[in-house]
Amino acid sequence: MQEEDPNPKVQKPIIKPAWARLLNQILATFFTILATYALFTVFLRPNSSSTVAATIADTTDITDTALFINSTTDISAVNVATGNTSDAGTGAAVKVYLHDLPRRFTYGVIAARSASRGGRPFTDDDDISSLQYPGHQHMAEWYLFKDLDRPESERIGSPVTRVMDPDEADLFYVPFFSSLSLTANTVRPKDGSGLFYSDPENQEALVEWLEGQEYWRRNKGRDHVIIASDPNAMWRVLDRVKNSVLLVSDFGRLKEDQGSLVKDVVVPYSHRIRSYDGDVGLENRNTLLFFMGNRFRKEGGKIRDTLFKILENEEDVIIKHGTQSTESRRAASHGMHTSKFCLHPAGDTPSACRLFDAIVSLCVPVVVSDYIELPFEDVIDYRKIAIFVESEPAVKPGFLVSKLRAITPDRILEYQKEMKEVKRYFEYGEPDGTVNEIWRQVVKKLPMIKLMSNRDKRLVRKEPDCSCICAN
Repeated sequence: MQEEDPNPKVQKPIIKPAWARLLNQILATFFTILATYALFTVFLRPNSSSTVAATIADTTDITDTALFINSTTDISAVNVATGNTSDAGTGAAVKVYLHDLPRRFTYGVIAARSASRGGRPFTDDDDISSLQYPGHQHMAEWYLFKDLDRPESERIGSPVTRVMDPDEADLFYVPFFSSLSLTANTVRPKDGSGLFYSDPENQEALVEWLEGQEYWRRNKGRDHVIIASDPNAMWRVLDRVKNSVLLVSDFGRLKEDQGSLVKDVVVPYSHRIRSYDGDVGLENRNTLLFFMGNRFRKEGGKIRDTLFKILENEEDVIIKHGTQSTESRRAASHGMHTSKFCLHPAGDTPSACRLFDAIVSLCVPVVVSDYIELPFEDVIDYRKIAIFVESEPAVKPGFLVSKLRAITPDRILEYQKEMKEVKRYFEYGEPDGTVNEIWRQVVKKLPMIKLMSNRDKRLVRKEPDCSCICAN
């Protein structure tokens, strides 16, 4: 046996110099900030190209929302995973108050548009509540308004219920026909006579009305829902309503502090052609690829023009220039119902109603766009119902048709079956269709709305004290 050392050596702890500890702290902080920024960029704005400096410099309310992205994700994930769209998991429908707007913002917009197109002008004393919204790809604003305006017994499967007392409401809906307002008369007659309608003036008037309401001021509009499905809708006042839940077709023309997937909802266009009522199959679909639309657009126009040039001489492809008219819609309906694939190139914005026309026609959409936002992606996997092609290879001669011809009939039938399964999500007139799904998506924003509203009331915002700087 070895004898124990009566004076064992004690190992001294290794003490890092102060500069090394400081360096470790700096590196840890740097990588934490980098990871947070990456999460913010990918989740909040998937196509964002803004710099870190721009993000940090932005001190708007939306930035406050972005800073709490992790908390929001956790809350929303619970709702999505469980399918629970009720109020706080109690099983009760979420309560929505329909703002009783002055008629200039609802039926007055319909009347102004009608009068600007030769219809009978209406006076302030006329009852215009029987006017019907004109056929339009942005009819979502009409369907949502009429949904809340009808008896509860007719609102089958809706996750929300209308309340008449604003004190009971979880959410407030603002039924301004913002997209239709864009198309109303904006030209003042030279002689000063006749009707004049100004969309920018109406937008300003709407926000002034809202800002005068106690329930808007209470939570800075966060618990209000405003539809702006046309890419240019509400353009004049977006900075004043950006706290609200915006219902949009995409984020193409919104600034990063105005719209995001965190607080807003992407809604589908109202399809403009007749839905296909037949079953899946290829017997009557002899055309490989179909497109009918405006050949020249402001944004994405070059891609469209190039696609026209390389596709118009293909024997089993129909690609036509056409503008909005009853006859054009009839021709488009026939073309989509008799084609295997329907082309969806980028236009003025990445999305358009043509995509949803194709889905309800069981014509497999071929989306040529490098970036596009799509509605209801938590319940719809668009890879199962559409083909996505990047712009660069799509405009190479022969690439697109070769790719489509290589797809087997069985695979096309699989696409059609999937489209038939999700078709109801794009039917605004269906009892449990688009409108109910929009409300479900809005309800999922409620935990975030409550979080940010409560946080706002807790925080004390002070102006920075620059007296020491100013004194020097």
